[in-house]
Amino acid sequence: MTGKRLNPLNDYLFMKYMGEKGDEEQLTAFLNVVLQKTGKNNIKSVTILENRKISADIIGGKSSELDVRAEMGDGSIVNIEVQLRNVYNMDKRSLFYWSREYSKHIDAGKDYTKLSSVITINILGAEFLSLDEIHASFHLWEDTHKDCLLTDVLEMHFIDMIKFRRLKDRDIENNALHRWLTFFDKKTGNETIKKIIKMDAAIKKANDKIMYVAQDKESLHIYQMHEKAVLDYNSGINAAGRKGLQEGENRGLQNGLKEGEKRGLQKGLKEGEKRGLQKGLQEGEKRGLQEGEKRAKALVVINLQQLGFSLEEISKYTTDVEKLSLSSAVL
Repeated sequence: MTGKRLNPLNDYLFMKYMGEKGDEEQLTAFLNVVLQKTGKNNIKSVTILENRKISADIIGGKSSELDVRAEMGDGSIVNIEVQLRNVYNMDKRSLFYWSREYSKHIDAGKDYTKLSSVITINILGAEFLSLDEIHASFHLWEDTHKDCLLTDVLEMHFIDMIKFRRLKDRDIENNALHRWLTFFDKKTGNETIKKIIKMDAAIKKANDKIMYVAQDKESLHIYQMHEKAVLDYNSGINAAGRKGLQEGENRGLQNGLKEGEKRGLQKGLKEGEKRGLQKGLQEGEKRGLQEGEKRAKALVVINLQQLGFSLEEISKYTTDVEKLSLSSAVL
């Protein structure tokens, strides 16, 4: 293996090595690895179905195409979607695809028991679930009786490549899912890819198909267009995120200043009122004490006068006679 490795999770490339006639071996192997989690890993073979394009008028102006569609031996339908962009609605998106697939298998007047189970597998390049596991699966369980399954016609799988890339203890020798996800990771080195190919014949066949696409000019051009679309989308999201961050920071600063000023004024008024009250009490106490002393001295003068003492005599025992006399006059 020489040269730059193509991205195995490019949606066009994934469809070329997993979703075309002749890809049954690697698709069957991958499905057995994923569905082992829910006990459906006894698949012997699958029938790859044509890619089903959902027209623009159905989903609001944007057409969409499922990456891989297949039918298993028991009649169950499997849809696989690779979504490297963060579309923020993978739950609703997956339910939409499931419902379209589920309802298309019955005509008017037919028996509902003829409806096939539909399994959706989503390989994600952005974190979606707040779980630690790299692989999560969902069914319709009763809320308070978690062991009561309403029906098995709905099964959804989410595989998180971001969490897998963070995984330090990958076990490519004993864990088949780890092997496949390591193969899917475009950052995996050539030496590791060579090692995986020797371990797993299905992965080798998938890799051979990728090598074939890399040598076909038309297919390589389509692959590059799909890669560019993802890069453009991510660049737009990042630019919008930076602009939003700056705008949010500016608004936050303005709102923070206003709120800070408001809180500061309220706190200042409250603190000022508290300090004013304390200072007023101290000043009032001081003035009250001074006034009390004045009145007490004036009362002494009055009492002495009533006893017949002259001001000259009284002045021998008190000070500021004139001032005290004025005070007594006030009283």
